[in-house]
Formats: sequence, C-alpha cells, structure tokens
Amino acid sequence: MVYYGQTSCEQDTERYLDVVKYVFSSYKKEVPLVINTMGWVKGEGLLLLMDIIRLLSPSHIVQMDVYDWKAMAPLTPEYVHLTPGLYTKGKQQAKCKQMGTSGGENWKPSEGEGDALAPEYKLLYVHPEFPRAGVAGEARVHSGILRDMSILGYLGQLQSPDVGAVLPLHSLVPYQVPFSAVALRVIHTDVAPTNIMYAVNASWVGLCRIPDEIRCQTDGPVLLTQTPVCDCLGFGIVRGVEMEKKLYHVLTPVPPENLRLVNCLLLGNIAIPNCVLVGQQGVEGEIPYVTSDYNYSILGSGKLKKKKHFKRREYAFECDYA
Repeated sequence: MVYYGQTSCEQDTERYLDVVKYVFSSYKKEVPLVINTMGWVKGEGLLLLMDIIRLLSPSHIVQMDVYDWKAMAPLTPEYVHLTPGLYTKGKQQAKCKQMGTSGGENWKPSEGEGDALAPEYKLLYVHPEFPRAGVAGEARVHSGILRDMSILGYLGQLQSPDVGAVLPLHSLVPYQVPFSAVALRVIHTDVAPTNIMYAVNASWVGLCRIPDEIRCQTDGPVLLTQTPVCDCLGFGIVRGVEMEKKLYHVLTPVPPENLRLVNCLLLGNIAIPNCVLVGQQGVEGEIPYVTSDYNYSILGSGKLKKKKHFKRREYAFECDYA
C-alpha cells in the first residue's frame, strides 16, 4: 500500500504512475488480479488510462459505458495500440501511398508496421440499462461521503469494543514519537519550515516506511525535500505536538509490532471528517483543534467548510461533511 495523499492525481500524474508501478511490482502473479481504475476518463485522464493499460498488460478489460454519453471510444486493443498516452507513445500506422489503376489513392500499412506489438486482451463492453448511470458530479459527492465513512470506520478501531459513548480525540491515549525517529513530508503543497507544525497538528497522516536511515542533524523535525514512493503501514492522527520535549502525539490503531517499522509521516490533502473535530463531547469552553481566530492567509492552512445545500432524503447524518 502506498499513500498518495490526494483524492485526484491531476496535479501530479507522474508520481501517480510511479505509485502504480511500485504497487504492481509486488504482484506475484499467483492469483488473479483485479484493477479498479479511477473514473477520470476525459482529457489527460484518458491519456493516463492508456499509459496504465500499457504498463499493466491486462488479460481482460471491462469497460462500463455511461448512459447517453458517447464521448469515449471503446477501448479495443487496436484503439489502445494506436492512441498515444500521457507519457507513452501510440503505434502510429505508417502509411504507404500507392497509386491504383483508376488513379485513386490506396493507403496500406508498410512492412513491419502491422499489429505484432498490439496489446492482447479481451474487451468486455457493458451498456447500462438504467437512467442517470454515471451522471457527472454525483460520483464526486458520493465518493466524498464514502471516504469520510471509511475514515470514521478506521478511527472506530480506537474506541472501546464495549457499547457506550464515543470517546473524543483528547480522551484517547496517543503514542509518543520523537522528532528524530520519523521524517516528515507534506505532499500536496509547500509549507514553510516555520509553519510546518501548524500544518501537522490535528492532521491525518500516512504511517510509512522509507528505506533510508533517518539522520537528525538538528533539534527540529526531520523534513524530506521530496515525496517518497514507499510502503504505507496504516494511518493516524497527529493529536498534538510537544515542542519542548520534541514529540509527536499520534493516535492510530496500527499494532505496535508494525509501528516499529514506521519512520516517515506523510501529510496529504485528506481532511479528518468535520464531525470528529466539532463533535467532541465533554468539553468546556473552546473545542480542541477548532478555532475562529487564525490567519488563513498562511500557505498550507484552510477552513473547514460546510455544504448546507446537500441533504439526503431518506438518511440523516449527524455530521456535516466538508
């Protein structure tokens, strides 16, 4: 598992491909592999899909058409063979111009330009028979809700198995991690070293393992200059930063035997669901991690926004999703 750290790969398609290569390299080919590609199939997204198909060489491709939308061609082996990707080139048909007896022009592939290098897979083309299948915009909203629910379910492992009140973040006992034990990297934006702890505090982080040994040259945090492509062992929340003792306080359900392998914290553009922060019970005064007195012009900071226009008809959620 690799932590990409963003919900879309538009800003860094090259690293996305590097991640795909890294994950695919561990496939032992002893069992069938099912690859769920993303739904970005317009513009550069389609070109990136061509790259992924060439990279992974699947035996079958299942293409689900979108209701009443014909903008995407069937991904036949011939189409993929000829279409250029974002980083790979398509096999352009070399054309040999020959004059026929009638004076007309007959175009034929020249020698050596046949389909010998064309990908070999079976295309299964599925047509939906129900309306509004794949309507633009709805998938993004639904995926955001599912992502929040996945995070809430993951954090649920921190709670007691006994049925009772949900403990807020400040009531859970964190791990203490020295600054010198882990390297730190913010994936999605540039943050000044002086503001890095503002970005890290109360953030969702990937608990990762890089092959390089951590070398601490200063008393401050160990900062990486580039985002590594490395194993991710799980996730956690940096509940607090203790500057005097130079400690991160991390909440995570990852077992201790796996935590011993973690030497890198990656912070991406994945937000903790609002209800985790604003729904903390048993607090008098200001809620921890929630404030209205902050300079939002600082690079790397941002507000939690509530979408009031989105309401479910049949199901009521206690959270407002960002």
